[in-house]
Amino acid sequence: MRIDDLDTPVLTADLDAVERNISRMQRYCDEHGLALRPHVKTHKLPELARLQVDAGARGIACQKLGEAEIFADAGFDDILISFPLIGQAKIARLRALAERARVCVAVDSDEGLDALAGADVGVLVECDTGGGRTGVQSPEAAANLAARTKRLRGLMTYPMPPGAGAWLRRALDLIGDVQTVSVGGTPTAHTAHELGVATELRVGTYVYGDRASLAGGVTTLEDCALRVLATVVSTPTRDRAILDAGTKALTSDPASGADGFGLLVEHPEAAVYRLNEEHGIVDVSRSERPPRIGDRVSVVPNHACGATNLHDEIVLHRDGIVVETLPIRARGRIR
Repeated sequence: MRIDDLDTPVLTADLDAVERNISRMQRYCDEHGLALRPHVKTHKLPELARLQVDAGARGIACQKLGEAEIFADAGFDDILISFPLIGQAKIARLRALAERARVCVAVDSDEGLDALAGADVGVLVECDTGGGRTGVQSPEAAANLAARTKRLRGLMTYPMPPGAGAWLRRALDLIGDVQTVSVGGTPTAHTAHELGVATELRVGTYVYGDRASLAGGVTTLEDCALRVLATVVSTPTRDRAILDAGTKALTSDPASGADGFGLLVEHPEAAVYRLNEEHGIVDVSRSERPPRIGDRVSVVPNHACGATNLHDEIVLHRDGIVVETLPIRARGRIR
């Protein structure tokens, strides 16, 4: 079967592009002495994680405990959970997970560290080096938190803004040698070695690419493996076309440096300027030959991770020929 024969909307991935992306990032890490720890929240597929590990990656990173449980079920035994775990129910599950896999957890507070008491897990102190999200707010705070645990493996940060290297070096001066300095983010992945302190790179989006990474110049359209195939179901005016893919098939996340909600590959001059639940509304006013009812199109979503979590399954193909349809086993694992 060809992907052109699939019913829409449907999530697809070009397996040749996926393999190129895996090989390219692994080669970069190998050349610079970095351990690669792929973030599986992007694809949520044990099958693709196995390709990444077989290519040389060290374990995996998960954002949520539920993802980690799915991947442990699939045989992965070196797991970083790069998100604070708070609450008795989660800690009980974490203890059970730690009985069957080597687990490390990111921590950025005394409360988070205290919650891990009695759990056989390693600890990475998460550092806010300028991203403005989770993380301790100073190198001194990192050192103070690190001093409170005997299970310290190292430091973690995301993303890698200017000054991150100096921030982390100051923390290391205060703490001393650690096993791991884990940094992340596909947009800045190939600058990780320039920090001078990183030992591990956590990246997820690189495996698929998306419109955000395309707009940021860190991937090419050829290597944007992930596409949502859709059908034009209405053309109410000359300047407007409607797709059968809305917020339930495409992510509503914005893409820095690009307008709208996805790149329409066959009509790059068009703009997917609004999404409703089932409707993708496209401005085709600049199209010399606008799409017609029944035409099939492919959309590069703004954010690969968000789009993946909307679908129950993904169709893998090579050159348009269906290879396999996989259930997205970790989708919806938000706890």
